[in-house]
Amino acid sequence: MSMVEQVDALVVGAGVVGLAVARALALRGREVMVLERAADIGTETSSRNSEVVHAGIYYPPGSLKAQLCVQGKQALYAYCAERGVAHRRCGKLIVANTASQLAALPSIIERARANGVDDLQLLGREEARALEPDLECLGAVLSPSTGIVDSHGLMLSLQGELEHAGGMVVCHAEVARAQVVEGGLEVHTLDGTALRARTFVNAAGLGACDVAACIQGLAAEHVPKAWFAKGSYFTLSGRPPFSHLIYPAPEPDRHLAGLGVHLTLDLGGQAKFGPDVQWVDAADDLEVDPARGDGFYAEVRRYWPGLPDGSLQPGYAGMRPKINGPHEPAADFLIQGVEVHRVPGLVNLFGIESPGLTSSLAIADRVVALS
Repeated sequence: MSMVEQVDALVVGAGVVGLAVARALALRGREVMVLERAADIGTETSSRNSEVVHAGIYYPPGSLKAQLCVQGKQALYAYCAERGVAHRRCGKLIVANTASQLAALPSIIERARANGVDDLQLLGREEARALEPDLECLGAVLSPSTGIVDSHGLMLSLQGELEHAGGMVVCHAEVARAQVVEGGLEVHTLDGTALRARTFVNAAGLGACDVAACIQGLAAEHVPKAWFAKGSYFTLSGRPPFSHLIYPAPEPDRHLAGLGVHLTLDLGGQAKFGPDVQWVDAADDLEVDPARGDGFYAEVRRYWPGLPDGSLQPGYAGMRPKINGPHEPAADFLIQGVEVHRVPGLVNLFGIESPGLTSSLAIADRVVALS
């Protein structure tokens, strides 16, 4: 029989959300250990995304995604500025190239305002081209508070503050099973370590549904089905002529399919296009099919006719940890505490896809309130 080690709070998953949660708990004087199954922090969803700081424009008003994105954006910019984490508030243009897209631009501004984002500006074609001369559009919306962040630098900063406050991250530590016990949860890792925690936060991202399913004493009805939506990115060879992020305006009938092929920039000024949406069966299906790039050219040339032939290379793919299937409306974040599942000390985080990076500090505050 292995010895059971006591720890006040266990967090599963050392992505940006798990690290933000662990840091927030540690700063409140809690003893915190993070269990990460991979060899390093942030190797899954947190390092395979657009690194965009989202404004909070598209999410349904009143949803957790809307609330936590807007709160998280403000907290994230302040955090990065105070700690020297690389970021840039470069702004984003949402561009219309069809009559239906153009007609929908005012409703985008209205929805954003309902979410507390009141700095969007409606631009005519010439105003948009004055900002980005290589852009082709009928009109656009400018989102000045959208930006980009060095996600790995952010995670290293969160880890550093967690450790400074006495917390620790343990890699190569995968949860095998857990059970509800008196005063918390008992957790067993694959290597045989046994831990008993008063608070257990499941921030396992792509593995969150699997982790929840292995908790004896948690009713199965509280564990959603995991779905995986892969997003492939293609990188641009050469320097892009843009200084803003460029997003196509959503087509009114394309609400299930993501936001079109958008152009994002990294902090070095390089451009990438994507992500697209490809529903797959496995979380580790991360190969980029070069043939998918063929469809990117036509999409991008709607707003950048000057995209050179042969200039897109397969970049990388990310995986969205979804809890809705391909023909269902996008699910909200699911932050599940004792009031839902009746297990004291357990907080499950499901479906933390975009805008999870932007929302991470606000999600952490919400979890602390439940812990």
